[in-house]
Order: sequence, then C-alpha cells, then structure tokens
Amino acid sequence: MLDNFHTIVQELLELTLGDSPPFLLKSPDFPPAGVEGSDATLRLINAAFLIALCGKNQPAYNKARGYLQRGSLGEELGDIAGFYLEALQAIEEEIASLGKLDPETAKRMDHFAQQINEGKEYATQPELVESFWSLFHPEATGIWGHEESRITELRQKRKISITEINPDPLSNPARQVLFTSNVLLTLPPDSSSIDDLQLDEGLKSNLKKVMGEPQVYWYDHPIQVGVEPQKNEVLYGLKGLQQALDYELQLDRFREGEQLTCLLSVSVTHAGLHSLARDYLAQELAHNQPLPGLNLFFFTEDDSQDLVDEVLAPAARHYLGEENAAEKLRVFGVDGEYGRHYTFLKAIAAFWNVLIDPQVKATFKIDLDQVFPQEILRQTTGLSAFEHLTSPLWGASGLDAASQPVELGMIAGALVNEDDIQQDLFTPDVPFPPSDRQFSPDEWVFFSYLPQALSTRAEMMARYDETDLDGVNSCLQRVHVTGGTNGILVESLFRYRPFTPTFIGRAEDQAYILSTMAESGTRLAYLHQPGLIMRHDKQAFAQEAIQAAQVGKLIGDYVRILYFSDYARAVGDDLSRIKEHLDPFTGSFISYLPTTLTLLRFALKAEAFFAAGESQLGVEFLQMGSKRIRQALEFANTGLQQQYHQERQGWALFYEILLALEKGLRDSDPVAEDLRQKANELVSKLAI
Repeated sequence: MLDNFHTIVQELLELTLGDSPPFLLKSPDFPPAGVEGSDATLRLINAAFLIALCGKNQPAYNKARGYLQRGSLGEELGDIAGFYLEALQAIEEEIASLGKLDPETAKRMDHFAQQINEGKEYATQPELVESFWSLFHPEATGIWGHEESRITELRQKRKISITEINPDPLSNPARQVLFTSNVLLTLPPDSSSIDDLQLDEGLKSNLKKVMGEPQVYWYDHPIQVGVEPQKNEVLYGLKGLQQALDYELQLDRFREGEQLTCLLSVSVTHAGLHSLARDYLAQELAHNQPLPGLNLFFFTEDDSQDLVDEVLAPAARHYLGEENAAEKLRVFGVDGEYGRHYTFLKAIAAFWNVLIDPQVKATFKIDLDQVFPQEILRQTTGLSAFEHLTSPLWGASGLDAASQPVELGMIAGALVNEDDIQQDLFTPDVPFPPSDRQFSPDEWVFFSYLPQALSTRAEMMARYDETDLDGVNSCLQRVHVTGGTNGILVESLFRYRPFTPTFIGRAEDQAYILSTMAESGTRLAYLHQPGLIMRHDKQAFAQEAIQAAQVGKLIGDYVRILYFSDYARAVGDDLSRIKEHLDPFTGSFISYLPTTLTLLRFALKAEAFFAAGESQLGVEFLQMGSKRIRQALEFANTGLQQQYHQERQGWALFYEILLALEKGLRDSDPVAEDLRQKANELVSKLAI
C-alpha cells in the first residue's frame, strides 16, 4: 500500500510542480546549490518533506530525508523540520492501515498506481484531477460536467415530506426571537499608532500593554480595536438590524414602539483584550448613531461565568445535588474557538426563556457583516425578513428521503453578495467554477469549492413551487448552513441539546448538527426557508481585517479536517452513515485519511506561495501552520473524543438545571424565585 501511495505522490508532484527548483524531481541532488537565507531554507524544508513522500525510489529521497534531520537549522527551522519528520511517520502509519479503515479507497489507490505504472493517459485535465480526488477528496468527483443532475439528486436526498406543521408557529418575531451575534475583537493593525486612535486616554494606555501579548485565537475577520466607524462591523451590523426592525414596523404588523432584543457575545484574540472589550464597545456605540428599538446586551467571558457561578451552579447544587457543577458548566462561555460562542448564542435562549422572559420562543443568529435587504426581500419573495420567521414549517415534523422521522426545529436562510443582489436575490455566493479553471497543486488533492458550489445551489438557492417541493406538503432540509442566518426553537434546544464542541474553530455552524447524529428516533433538522436571505457586505468594509486574518483562516481549514474527522468518530461508530448524510460539502472534511490529506495539502499550499513569489506568506504559513497543526494532531490523537463526551455531559447538565428551575418557578419555590432575581440583576448590568 505504501509503495502505491509513493507512486501517486511522485506523479502528483511531477504533474503540478514539474522540474522547477527546489524540487528537480529527477535529480539525486538535494538541496540545490546556492540557496541562502532563512526564507529559502524554509522552502527547502517544505520541499524535502514532499520529496520524501515520494518514497525510496525517488532519486533524492535519502538526501531530502537527511536534510530534515540536520541539527544545524537552528531552533525555529529545526522545529519545522522536526514537525515534518513526525508527519512522515504519521502518514506512513495511516496509509498502512487504509485497507482496514476504508477498503474501497485502498482498492482505488491500488488501481490508480497501476495505471500510473502502465503509463495511462487522460483525455482531459478534469479527468486526471478527478483521479486524485477519488483518493483524497471523493466528494468532489462526479460533479464537473454534471452540475444540473447532481443538483436534482441532492435536492431529492434532502427532501422532507411533511407529516405535521407546527401548531403554534411564531407570530411576533420581534418579541419572541432573541437575535444574537458574535463580536470578535483583535489588536489594532501594526501600521497604526495607538496614540492616534479615537479612544479615551485610559483605554489607549491599557491597549498599549496588550500589544506585546501572543495571539491565542484566530478568527476570519475580527474587528481591529480603534478601526474607523465605517469599517466597524458592530456598528454596521447593528444599524442594519435596527433598520430591518424599522421596516417591519412600517408594515403595521407590530405595535408602535416594539423593542427587539439582541444579545452579543464578545470574543477576543488576545487575553489582555478581555478587560478592555466592554469599555471599547460602549465608547464606540456612544460616539455613533443611536439605535432606537434595540435592547443590546453584551456578554464577555467574565459575564457568562458570573451566570454560571451565581445562578446555574447554585441551582445544580440545590435541585440536582451536583457539587461540581461549576466546573462541568465551563462549556457555557464565549472566549475561545468559534464553537464555544456559537453554542452559547444558541443555549442562552433557553436560559432567557426560563429566567428572563418566557415569551422568548427561539433564537436567530446573524453575522454583523450581513444585513436584511428588506425591500428586495418583499419584492422578490412577498415576505419581509420577520415574516419568513413565522413559517409553520419551522417546528414541523416530517419524514426524510429514507422515511426516517425528523423535527424541523431549526431554520436556515442564505446569503447573497452585495455585488450580486441587483442581478438577482437568488444569486449563489459560491458559483460553480468555470470549466477551464486551472488548479493549484493543493487543489489536486482537495477542492472543497466544488462540492460547496453544488450544495449552495442545491440547498441554499432552492425555491418552493407547485412541483416536487411545494413548501406545504414537502420542503427541503439543510445540512450546509452559514454561521449567520440560522435559528433554533427553544423547545428543540431542550429536546435535543445540540452543541458545537469548544475545540471547533471552523465551520462551527455545520458542526452543530453533527452532535445530534448519534441519537436514535426522530432527528433534529434545519428547515430551508427560501428567500430568507441576508446581503453579505464584508468585502465593502472589512478588507484590512480580512487580509490580516488570511493565513490564520487558511490554517483553520486544515485543522478542520483533523477535528471533523475525529469528531464524527466520537459521535457514532457508523462513520459511513454520518458521511452519507453530510456529503457532499460538510462531509468533505470528514476523511478516512485525515492526517495524510491535511499534511499533503499543507505542504503543497506552502510551495504554491513560494512559487508565486509570495515568500512572506509562505514563511508565515509554515511557521504558524506547523505549530497549530502539530497541536491539532496531538489533540485529535489523544484528547478530542474524551473532551467531546465531557462537553456533552456539561450541556446535558445545563438543560437539566434549567428544567429544574422552570419547575421550581411553576411551583413558586422561593429558591427558584431568588435565582431568577439574581439572573435578572446580572443581565441588567450587561445592557449597553
């Protein structure tokens, strides 16, 4: 099996990298003469790893592997070389076990290696590329050139036959829905001077103390403290929400003076920003346009832990006899990877329903770089944003394509890019790539864009009509969802207790549904609500933040394969069943060869940066990526599954506590009354 793998990698490198330096694949000499400087040495380390993956029949194998073992590289370069030596061993072990883990892929590997050895030629590049995808990314195969038939096929797979609509759907979303979002804060850009920022002197003084701290979390495009108001997502997104509410009030569907509650988690990339976050946000909101009609509550990590320590843990001790509840409930919070605040922004609705406002029946999350294009929504779909949320299918019951029962307790909308909305509201934000697209080396082994485009068209852009999907007797369930534009009913929170593990730092929205897939009986599912579309405006005002976060986001995508693959195994024993449901896009990141796929992609991408003359990006990518991927590999191999089960227990306890408090309040228990009062006191302090 290893020999076949080596043959395939050798073929891949010859096709994508050729004889360009520093590879010279047909030469026994490595490294090439005349290479100087740490950047060039990093490229050679990366090249040595790829050459070593070609096996002992590659002429430069011994010299490349020996290069990684050199002790003269220095501490930092030596760490990266050591990472690659560990990677070689991990890949060899994984490939050796492939026949047992996934016999079908093992057979395809044997067949492909035989074709290479026999000199088979391929008629088209897509045919050749798909040969590699069939091993490393099978979910991407069979789409190219068959887009329309695959869209039809996927919609049939996602079809739900309705057996019972929700007898009590939402009637007043402004009152019954908690709108939530996440605020992600990071340091000002290196190019700015803190003294020039429009902040008070005390905040600037404290900010200077944080500037030398190491970064602990990475987000896609966090808000840089002190950024100009027009580039601040908090101000932008909240203004958009306030304007959406104003539009709803003009429809005479709500009484005058209707108030909408919006809860925002505040997560930070550097620990020192913790103590500055609330002060900074309060200043920004005070200095800019007012937001009438919005009741805003900002939750930092300290605030969420106050709710645990002063309300939830005492309730657990009193009603459930849980003495160590506070430790188990540390899953309830907002700092850390995306998964942590994502689950918080769902679970807080159950807390709110029991202890703050029993009229709250659901939560709906938006991202702050998105707005509801109300007029276009009404013109195109006949419904405003809030009217979409009153669908009786949200909370309906039905049968899926396999005749298994589902509950549509969640709802999902879609996105349209700002540049596309005038063309058509239903313009996919991830279109199919052109037929003449050229692939970068890493895309020969993994090209998630293609299944993402398929699921965007098939799921997100689906419309109900009088044919197979009429939106009355049948509808579509969603698997592919976005971080914003989705919601869940409070009763479904209590019934299914879904969560995204705190170690998930990418695709937290899609990881959320995975936690419920081990359950037998009725399955929790997302209702696809056609036309519930938000306009995505991040390109309009967050370019600097997006650029600054580019490398961290890329590496998060590699870690995602390692974590999703092990997470799916923790959820249930039948990995093929889970993948069958989540394919083609979400399932792409659940691999039978997660270590091999991640490391091969990573090294090919690094070389692509260097080959394109983007050495600075290549260096940053290797330095950051080798550390984060090494940590992820260690965690996936040793602690991930245990942590998943511990967090499941923590969330089960969270909902049991709330059920006990709910019963206590019904019975007029003074302990429950006191804890509700304490909860309201704590929450009232969080309003801005």
